[in-house]
Amino acid sequence: MLKQKYGVEVNGMGMSFESGTLAQRANGAVTVRCGETVVFVSAVMAREVSPDQDFFPLTVDYREKFSAAGRFPGGYVKREGKPSEKEILTSRLCDRPLRPLFPSDFLNEVQIIGLLLSTDQKNEPDILMVNGASAALLCSDIPWNGPIGCVRIGQINGEFIVNPTNDQQFESDLDLIYVGNRDDALMIEGCADQLPEERFIEALRFAQNAIQPILDAQEALAKNFNRQKRTYVPHAATAELSEWCEANFAEKLRSAWFNPCRQTADEAVWTVKKEAAARAVAEQKFETEAEAASALNVAFEALMEKLCRAAVLERGERLDGRGMEEIRPLGCAVDVLPKTVHGSALFDRGQTQALVSVTLGAGSDAQNLDALTGGAQSKSFILHYNFPPYTVGETGRFGFVGRREVGHGALAERSLLPVIPSEAEFPYAVRVVSDIMSSNGSTSMASVCGGTLALMDAGVPISAPVSGISIGLVTEYDAAHKIKKHQLLTDIIGDEDHFGDMDFKICGTTRGITGFQLDLKIDGLPLDIMAEAVRQNSRARAKILEKMLSALEKPRADISPFAPQVTTVTINPEKIGALIGPGGKNIKQLTETNDCQIDIAEDRSGKVTIYARNKASLQRVVDQILALDRKIEVGKVYQAIVKSIKDFGVFVECLPGQEGMVHVSELSDCRVNHPSDVCSVGDTMVVMCIDVDPKGRVRLSRKAAMGVKK
Repeated sequence: MLKQKYGVEVNGMGMSFESGTLAQRANGAVTVRCGETVVFVSAVMAREVSPDQDFFPLTVDYREKFSAAGRFPGGYVKREGKPSEKEILTSRLCDRPLRPLFPSDFLNEVQIIGLLLSTDQKNEPDILMVNGASAALLCSDIPWNGPIGCVRIGQINGEFIVNPTNDQQFESDLDLIYVGNRDDALMIEGCADQLPEERFIEALRFAQNAIQPILDAQEALAKNFNRQKRTYVPHAATAELSEWCEANFAEKLRSAWFNPCRQTADEAVWTVKKEAAARAVAEQKFETEAEAASALNVAFEALMEKLCRAAVLERGERLDGRGMEEIRPLGCAVDVLPKTVHGSALFDRGQTQALVSVTLGAGSDAQNLDALTGGAQSKSFILHYNFPPYTVGETGRFGFVGRREVGHGALAERSLLPVIPSEAEFPYAVRVVSDIMSSNGSTSMASVCGGTLALMDAGVPISAPVSGISIGLVTEYDAAHKIKKHQLLTDIIGDEDHFGDMDFKICGTTRGITGFQLDLKIDGLPLDIMAEAVRQNSRARAKILEKMLSALEKPRADISPFAPQVTTVTINPEKIGALIGPGGKNIKQLTETNDCQIDIAEDRSGKVTIYARNKASLQRVVDQILALDRKIEVGKVYQAIVKSIKDFGVFVECLPGQEGMVHVSELSDCRVNHPSDVCSVGDTMVVMCIDVDPKGRVRLSRKAAMGVKK
């Protein structure tokens, strides 16, 4: 097995870092291993900033090779294609804690690439990707203020577990991915089964202690390289231009921007910027307005950040005039679309609006997963999130699902999953679609609230309603770079997210937390402030939930008549073959003639689930399937199908796979010359069983059945 030049073990975790042999032309490259799962991560920085670039282009890409699991890719082209949802989510998971640790005036492009080289299908590679990216940057000459450590925390029988295996995760009621530095948190995400807030805070403190050996190992590895960080050209507005903007436009900008209506505020801010560009040209600071606007954007960005933060910290004032814990006006409505849509809801919070629909499907509609690294093979609860450009009043690309949409949908999905009934209780596949209609902050939380209402409107028996909200933060640091003043903000709008320091989303029920995600713009968040945010979020969620329940208190008793009708029956496992028939003939006939779907359990338990468009069709299929377990009994009348005609009589099928003979003398109460005078193959015939001999041969009579009918 390949051993690189330098290697370090993480004390007590079964994790190791290696570097120095692979990808030597990259600025930094490491392999991270846990068990037999190995991830390679590289970090590369562009030497120069691209012309006219005014943002920091950090890209993180994680890819899973099928060869890592000893498998071929599926499909016609035997090569890995576009990234899967899991690869996208892992890339985002890695990106978010790395980004705040780059210098704020650093704009050189940085690319992080992670490759899954091997998987034991026990240890998940996502946390290895984050730790590997940290180690690669730390060992490189790229300006970056790391390291960071990442762990997954589970809880089984009330005990916290560090980096649980896939099997242990099935038993755990907590899935917390925690990233932090020596003292503070940098990012968290995950879900829980209605975990009480105080227990959640304990998990955060446990995780902070758990990452320390990972940080030690990375620092030990970096000592082998001892590389100086590369110098770069800072990108910032000149002091002269910043002072000119503030002196001439600070008050105008504040008057324009601080407005409850964001559309009005955006228009007014745009007008102020246009005025500033024109004045800068008039004062001969720039030759053209386009040149002035480009340069002033940086200065105005800094000025807006200063105004927003000063208003919160010094005057207790927010951009839209609300109090620090005040939630924007809420609107909740259900059954907003015709019932051909199985469930629907509209949720408004200020200018954030989500239209959510629910579709119920058969078990076979569940999404299959490649499970390359282990874990679940499929999922029957799916949430899709769509964010078209009109939501923010802009034009743009439409129909393409970006990383952001995948990430927001995953957050909403895992926040609702803990309250979704089991397949045994509710044997439907459930798809929730959240179409964002308008956006001004926390659309993923609107998707959770709207999703809860739509699920209840569809008659899905969720165990408890879920609400969610985001908490923001504005901080002020002292000379030692310690937070000396901070203010938490409930229900942040878009600009408060952009110019603030934190976006902490938490969802939950009255019992506890179900989903969470923390993103920071500062280089660490003390756990005491995080705990304060958790408690403030709990108070806000309770207010939102009260409003939601005023629209619909509990799930509807019945599902939409347009949704599939479903039931589950159990038959003798030995009869499964008869249900399927030769080449699937019987089951195909059942599904086509009754417009239904039949799913047979693969565990040979005899469990059969039937989905039909209406109750009459469902009952008809159930009767035919249950008939497989019945035997032909003397004295009972059956609706039989003629299978073959002989000179002496006809053979008919009374029950699936069970036939008997009607002698020519029993076909009618008058003389019959030949059975074909009475019936043809495929005809339906009412018959009565008049005898079953010791060998199991069945004698039937049409004549006797006709007498019973009369």
